[in-house]
Amino acid sequence: MGQKLLWLGLAGAVGTVSRYMLAGLVQRIAGGAFPWGTLVVNGLGCLVFGIIWALASERFAFGAEVRTVFLVGFLGAFTTFSTAMAEFGQLALDAEWLRATIYLVGGNASGIGAFFVGSALGRWT
Repeated sequence: MGQKLLWLGLAGAVGTVSRYMLAGLVQRIAGGAFPWGTLVVNGLGCLVFGIIWALASERFAFGAEVRTVFLVGFLGAFTTFSTAMAEFGQLALDAEWLRATIYLVGGNASGIGAFFVGSALGRWT
């Protein structure tokens, strides 16, 4: 159990740093006040989750611990649902209702869509 927690923590640290760097890069490129970085990171995380989930369950016999470390540790830290909800809340508090709605619907729709695309890619490869 101790070694599993260590691997989860390390994967989570890598996921956190990866999220921070990628979200910052996307935000600098996109510019503006809209939180593009978080939106892209969450969509990418859902896509990769779908790919790994499909590969692990249908193609390769990844052990439960490997799946847990990657899906829970790395991707759990990489995706940012709590950050996304805070950014939605800030848009709503700023009375940016159209942007808030687009962000909430777009983030959820792209995440769900990316998961299914990733799952299909995982089965296809």
